[in-house]
Amino acid sequence: MKILCIGDIMLDVVAILDSDINYASDTKAQISTHGGGAAANVASWLAVTGWDTFLIARVGDDSAGKSVLAELDRYGVTHANTVIEGAHTGVVIVLVDKSGERTMFPDSGANSGLGPGDLPDLHDITAIYLSGYCLLNPESRAGVLEIIEIAQKRNLKIVFDPASVGVLAQAGADQVRSWLSLMDLLIMNEEEAHFLSGLVDPVQAITNLLELCPTVVIKRGSHGSLAQHRGGEAVLMQATPAEVVDTTGAGDCFAAGFIPAWLNERDLTECLSGASDLAAQCVSVIGARPLVATA
Repeated sequence: MKILCIGDIMLDVVAILDSDINYASDTKAQISTHGGGAAANVASWLAVTGWDTFLIARVGDDSAGKSVLAELDRYGVTHANTVIEGAHTGVVIVLVDKSGERTMFPDSGANSGLGPGDLPDLHDITAIYLSGYCLLNPESRAGVLEIIEIAQKRNLKIVFDPASVGVLAQAGADQVRSWLSLMDLLIMNEEEAHFLSGLVDPVQAITNLLELCPTVVIKRGSHGSLAQHRGGEAVLMQATPAEVVDTTGAGDCFAAGFIPAWLNERDLTECLSGASDLAAQCVSVIGARPLVATA
């Protein structure tokens, strides 16, 4: 089973703050750089937990691009070596407050412009993880919709993570909802579920979104998660206890834990449990990637 991850690869510049920001002055921070980007994060966690992955993303012809691609190699992620001349690799500035909550400032850079020409041979691909960032990027949207059409003709399962509300709002809820019927599995956080359904209660939100997508998962951070198949009962799962250092990439890690179990037709309780356990590993370290296999 090989999972194709489509979307973005970024260089994350993470600043861990131990105080409030002193605007127009200096604020002491612990700063480090890491590989990032939702699709690349999912591919990395899948790879280190034993699954074959292929990543479609683009980097610029700069040192950051060389660095993030080399990191994928160390994780064991197969990827397209798509270097865009004259472009810069995507970068995210990540501010992490004292609670571990992160605020992001993304610049997608070279990730723009994905399309069918970026696809590998699909004969051994079982499913596609699709980051919402590439569909929400106007320069990639048409090409990614073509990729979805190709995937549907091959009966490939499509997993969709719609990305943050800050980006979703630029496209509008109606347009994003129009894409959901193209997907087999929808994984999002509570804020995104509220935005797309218009409903605050997560159980009501999941019922609404099941009208569009046959399986829906809502991540609720420290409040756990819930999932439901169309026509089935909602399954609730408590969050796995963890010492939270940095929540960057926790949702991507959760998806990497959920998807293989779902593809293997495990029950939703088992899917959520494995996803929660893996996400707990992510929030206990700085950055969005596993600590193993990076030497």
